[in-house]
Amino acid sequence: MMFARRRFLLLVGLAITPAGLVRRASAQSYPSRPIRWVVPFPAGGTTDLIARLIAQHLTDRFGQPVVIDNKPGGGTNIAAQAVIGAPPDGYTLLFAVASNAINAALDKSLPFDFLRDVVPIAGVSELPLVLEVHPSVPATTLTDFIAHARANPGQINIASFGANTISHMAIELLRSATGIDLVHVPYRGGAPMMTDLLSGRVQAGVDALPNSLPHIQSGAARALAVFPLARSPVLPDVPTVAETLPGVEVSTWTGMAAPRGTPPDVIERLSSEVDAALADPAVAAHFAEVGAAPLRLTPAAFAARIDQDIGKWAKVIAAAGIKPE
Repeated sequence: MMFARRRFLLLVGLAITPAGLVRRASAQSYPSRPIRWVVPFPAGGTTDLIARLIAQHLTDRFGQPVVIDNKPGGGTNIAAQAVIGAPPDGYTLLFAVASNAINAALDKSLPFDFLRDVVPIAGVSELPLVLEVHPSVPATTLTDFIAHARANPGQINIASFGANTISHMAIELLRSATGIDLVHVPYRGGAPMMTDLLSGRVQAGVDALPNSLPHIQSGAARALAVFPLARSPVLPDVPTVAETLPGVEVSTWTGMAAPRGTPPDVIERLSSEVDAALADPAVAAHFAEVGAAPLRLTPAAFAARIDQDIGKWAKVIAAAGIKPE
C-alpha cells in the first residue's frame, strides 16, 4: 500500500514538474514566434499608426514579428472579445483604448468583464481629441458652431470614430453642455470618418488629433477646439473646449493589454520593452510631430488609469442618460 502511494506521488510529480519547467523555459525564451497585436480600428487611423510604430520597435527588439491585426467594430468590443478569448500566453495582445473603459461603464450585457478578463501591460499614448468641421460650415470658433447648430436644430451631422467610443462621449458632453441638437453619425474608425468629413458628407466630427492634423494643416478641415485641458503644441492657436465651456474636458489614451492569466514574467517583459520604445527619442519625436504624447505607465498604474476612467464615464453616462448603440 505504501509502495503504491509512493508510486502515485512520483507519477504526479513527473506530471507536474515538466509542465512547470516548460512554463519557465517558455517565459525565458519569449517570444519564440510571431505576436498578434489586435487593434480595434481600421488601418490608417491614429491608433493603427501608433500601434504600428511601437510594433516595429518591438519587432526589432524581439527578433520576432509583432503583427497588427485590425478588428474594427462594436465600439472596440469585437477586438476586446477576440483577445479575451485567446490563449493567455503572450502571443495575442490588445491595443487597449479609452473606449474600452467607456464600454465597461456603459454596457453591462457584454459577454466579458474588461477589468476581470484583461490584464493591463503598459500605457502607450495620450491622444488629444479635436472638434473639426468641413470648410463649408460657417464657423471658425466653437461659439460660432454652437450658434450655427442652434439656428439649424437637427440639421448638422457630427461624426465619431465609433458608437460608444471616446469620440462619441465627447460629442455627448458637448450636446449636454450646450443643449444643441446634433445628429450623431458613428463610423468604424477615424480613417473612414475623415473620408466623409473631407468630402462634406458629414459637416463636423470629433477625432483623434494625429489622424486629423494633416487635413487641418492643409485647410481641408477646420479645427474649432481641442478637448484636453491644455492646448496642443502642434495647434497652439486652437483653443480648448473648456475655454468656452468650463468643465467640458476629455482626455484619451491607448495602451497594451493581454488576456487574464498571461504569465507575470511575460507581462513584465512586454511592459519593459514598451517603456523602452517610448523612451526612444525617435519615437517620442514622432509622437510630438503628430500631436500625441508617450504614456509611460507600469501595469499597476495603467490598471489604475482604466479603473479611474470606468468610474468617471459611469457618472457621465448616467447623468446624460446615454444608452448602448
